[in-house]
Amino acid sequence: MILNSLLVLMGLGFTAATILAVASKILHVKEDPRIAQVEDVLPGVNCGGCGYAGCNGAANAVVEGKSGANVCVIGGIETAQAVGAVMGLEVLDMELELAFRDCTGGQRAEELFNYEGAGNCRAQALLYGGAKTCPEGCLGLGTCEAVCPFDAIHMGPEGLPVVDPLACRACRKCVEACPRGVLSIVSMSAKLLHLEEVNDCLAPCQQKCPANINIPRYIEAAKNGDYAGAVNIIRERNPLLLVCGRVCPRPCELDCRRTHVDEAVGINMIKRFVADWEMNNNLRLHIPCAKETGRKIAVIGGGPAGLSCANFLRRLGHSPTIIEAMPELGGQLRYGIPEYRLPKKDLAWEIQGILDLGIDVRLNQKLGTNFTINDLEEEGFEAFFMGIGAWASGTMRIDGEEAQGVISGTEFLTGIGLGQTPNIGDNVIVVGGGNTAIDAARTSIRLGCDVTLLYRRTRAEMPANIEEIEGAADEGVKFIFLSAPTKVIMDDKGKATHLECISMELGEPDDSGRRRPVPIEGTEERYPADTIISAIGQKPQLSCFYTEGEEQCNIDFTRWRTIDAHPQTLQTSIPMVFAGGDAVSGPDSVISAVGAGRIAARSIHYLLTIGKIPLADNTLRRLIPYTLFKDVDGCKNKTRTPMPHNCSGDDRISTFKEIEGCLTEEELQHETSRCLRCGLICYDRDIPLENVFTNRVGEKVE
Repeated sequence: MILNSLLVLMGLGFTAATILAVASKILHVKEDPRIAQVEDVLPGVNCGGCGYAGCNGAANAVVEGKSGANVCVIGGIETAQAVGAVMGLEVLDMELELAFRDCTGGQRAEELFNYEGAGNCRAQALLYGGAKTCPEGCLGLGTCEAVCPFDAIHMGPEGLPVVDPLACRACRKCVEACPRGVLSIVSMSAKLLHLEEVNDCLAPCQQKCPANINIPRYIEAAKNGDYAGAVNIIRERNPLLLVCGRVCPRPCELDCRRTHVDEAVGINMIKRFVADWEMNNNLRLHIPCAKETGRKIAVIGGGPAGLSCANFLRRLGHSPTIIEAMPELGGQLRYGIPEYRLPKKDLAWEIQGILDLGIDVRLNQKLGTNFTINDLEEEGFEAFFMGIGAWASGTMRIDGEEAQGVISGTEFLTGIGLGQTPNIGDNVIVVGGGNTAIDAARTSIRLGCDVTLLYRRTRAEMPANIEEIEGAADEGVKFIFLSAPTKVIMDDKGKATHLECISMELGEPDDSGRRRPVPIEGTEERYPADTIISAIGQKPQLSCFYTEGEEQCNIDFTRWRTIDAHPQTLQTSIPMVFAGGDAVSGPDSVISAVGAGRIAARSIHYLLTIGKIPLADNTLRRLIPYTLFKDVDGCKNKTRTPMPHNCSGDDRISTFKEIEGCLTEEELQHETSRCLRCGLICYDRDIPLENVFTNRVGEKVE
């Protein structure tokens, strides 16, 4: 019985084996040997970063034509070349990508509740979105560290993931594991192209900066003695750090949280220190650029907007050419800002660093006179940026304005910038309240004149930087407020001799939000003047867009006679023409022009490479309300470092030598120590968080 059973089983086994042998011959599928060859040159870690099921899945995808030689995201160019050699495929140059952690909170972060569940970020996120008050903050349980197959992420002492750039292979495992989107994979180009969003970890100072510089990061780098790192962080958003370190109005400092304790951190002084450190040591730090694309872009105008746009286009791999109407690059930086604020040798050094990236320049070439857009198209230029500035001066619209001795502020300062020494006599009256008016007044003082500045509102309403107003007063400029010009009095030769003015009083607010000045009848008064400098507004010179004999222009303008450009892309009514800076906004700050240049470069890059300009739905357009505090708990007073000065007293008005100086290393250490390293909500405290009562803990963040 047992023997019969064994024989039956043996018979069944033999039959099955025979069937399988026959089936394997009939149904045999020959595997392409290249799959094994490709798999052999892949790293073999089966990380899945390529999007396929391990290295075998990636090899199959390459052989089947579903992916290219660059399939492996961790192997680098060497692996791509090996795959390409097996398959005969083109290998694309790849930019280095690394995991980047956005959050700066960690153990400083306030918590909504005490979490005692599973030690996994994704598990905690299922409970009310996580324990952290900040809606974008790292939960700190190290899930990213656990999933990284390359041991490239470790939880640091501050309770935040720290990425090892030498070990990271950009496999994206950490990105997929993070429930808060704290980690991302970025390249140099991705950083340059990124538009700040409301879910980024943005301190109030960074939100307020028109160029969106990561201010807390560069201050921390400077504090740690990494001056080169600080310079590189700033250059991700601003190629004119030497310039802005001297002339920026510092809007970032207005919303510095430190103001709730004592005074704002000297953000711009720190920027100037690291910028001067690079220049004074003649280092010319390496500035990386992406692979050449061969796309030609004309940047018309070599001021701050044009220089910024050309810089970022070049770093993205394109071939920009700056076309400038003046003898030298710089725009108002060179021809509008006096030497005592911005030494021309420093400006030249910074511009040369931008040009050294490989940017072509054409000087003394004016749009509409020496060339047209059509001419440039025939040369092979594919896109255009208009950074032509605002060089046309507003008029006082009074009788006698045509008199000899009446000039505009831009005309006066441009002449000085060109090295001309004007004969303006002994008595100078400057009309206006902006930085151009102040610059004209302080320049006239240095030419030995008696200077009076006339402004139709009060000192509190002057749009000029407060430090410039105070500097002018210290140097002897006399101010007459609530007074407006009504007539220029001239002699029989047509030369101005006096300026007649009328007293004003402030009425209801106008469109700018400032109270409108109203004349007081019967209060006219005359002031002697050899020269009257009108500095009451600037606008773009739009005549360059009109072809001779034509009354129509293809590009649209606003009712304020500026170029009409899309607020997010800076694209004009002509799809391949973009514009930014003062030509679009009207007179504004250098840092605003720099920010516009980068936005335009981003738009041009995307239009030329993918045919459209992507917009983020949550792009930062205004300050994030829940990041603006009324108080800052747990911080002690620490006095702000005074601005150093190179000269004072009579020396200031007898020379055009630069006035403001640079911090010492000791002063830098003090000033950087004042920074609270803010994030959206988090900041450094002088006492432990558990000992601080704050009404922000437990708030619902919307």
